[in-house]
Amino acid sequence: MPLQVPAEELSAIRQIIRRFPDGASVGELLALPDISFPKRTLQRRLDQLVSEGRLTPKGEGRARRYLIREIYAPAELDPPSAVVREEPRDLEPEWLSPEARAVRKVMSRPVNQRTPVAYNGHFLDAYEPNRTFYLPAALRDELKMLGQVGLEELPAGTYLRRVMDRLLVDLSWNSSRLEGNTYSLLETERLLKFDQTPDGKSAKETQMILNHKAAIEMLADQADEVGFNPYTICSVHALLSDNLLSDTAACGRVRSCAVGISGTVYYPLEIPQQIDERFRQILEKANAIEDPFEQAFFAMVHLPYLQPFEDVNKRVSRLAANIPMVRHNLCPLSFIDVDLNHYVGATLAVYELNDISYLRDVFVWAYRRSCTRYAVVRQTLGEPDPFRLKYRTELGNLVRGVVQERLGLYVADEWIRKQVNKTIPETDREQMRKVVRLELLTLHEGNIARYRLRPSEFKAWKEPKGGNGS
Repeated sequence: MPLQVPAEELSAIRQIIRRFPDGASVGELLALPDISFPKRTLQRRLDQLVSEGRLTPKGEGRARRYLIREIYAPAELDPPSAVVREEPRDLEPEWLSPEARAVRKVMSRPVNQRTPVAYNGHFLDAYEPNRTFYLPAALRDELKMLGQVGLEELPAGTYLRRVMDRLLVDLSWNSSRLEGNTYSLLETERLLKFDQTPDGKSAKETQMILNHKAAIEMLADQADEVGFNPYTICSVHALLSDNLLSDTAACGRVRSCAVGISGTVYYPLEIPQQIDERFRQILEKANAIEDPFEQAFFAMVHLPYLQPFEDVNKRVSRLAANIPMVRHNLCPLSFIDVDLNHYVGATLAVYELNDISYLRDVFVWAYRRSCTRYAVVRQTLGEPDPFRLKYRTELGNLVRGVVQERLGLYVADEWIRKQVNKTIPETDREQMRKVVRLELLTLHEGNIARYRLRPSEFKAWKEPKGGNGS
């Protein structure tokens, strides 16, 4: 019986070949200090990688070179299915590249026919911010053109707040749907806007959607501060996992235990110190990336691949991918219409093959789809009011203060006047008082999310005792 080749050894060979955009010959590989085994052993390893579809040979004899068709990288999942269904070629979407189709074919094999693999640290080590690129330059330029909304010079988070009502529903529903949540889009909208819970839905499903809302609101509220740092990513995890983990202390904390992932032969790191070190290394590299789309995709690749938390890792990566969009006032990535089977297949390929070609295609298609969606939303919103943009924080604080203090509209006028005199230049005070009063008059359950108000707070304010002009 032949000896099984260690999965780490095969992954290491692939990572070395990634350094050669035009492919590497056997002679070039043997000349590297990283390769410590004989030529015949190396040849057998290369042949195995070719047979598994993980390398492509080019040329014959001594001129033969081995290459990974494009230098890309991974992402992850807590996948619900064990096998990625391989669609007939004529049914596969046109946006799938030949590389992604080849990966799908490899991943369509049953789990028991795939080679077990462990976390490959070389995959992260090989990435050099602003020198290594998972997304080619032409593709990054295209996404930048699609994602610009004309608000680049305004403070971070300006555009996110403009489309907040729609994004809360879109991203909460789509991200939850990719976890198997059975809420419909309409049910999600009713839950988030009117606090209406439909019959037949589990408490876990409801909590999952509400957690997404809280995490998205945090990104909007702290747009000037969020980034790829432990505080932001751990806070996003804490909000997304709230009331969903058996150990409440695990919310927002890097894991100190082993985790298993169903439907894959990938085994994440188990040593707590190594997990913490890799987590910080990922954030350090992500923070150094200058291009927002490369940064977003890097997060989608490496955060789930590491599995830094006990659960909810892929949800964290989807919201983390929006951090660059928030900071640069770009169109958000809401995963509209992303097919679960493609998402699962792409993340499994990253786990097991360290190949991102499939995930890259899913990411790009998803962002193009989101841009189309929010281009329509922008048309319905019209141009932003410069005065409201300038004083958006003060306006939010005033409206929220009136509601939370349960001030009637007439009583509120004097309170608003005093607050405006403290915080607003004299030339703009009268305009601010008018804007705040108009916002209070037009406030309803469908738009209170703009001011981070809960339905219970709005309902209490509307009661005769406190609000409604009494």
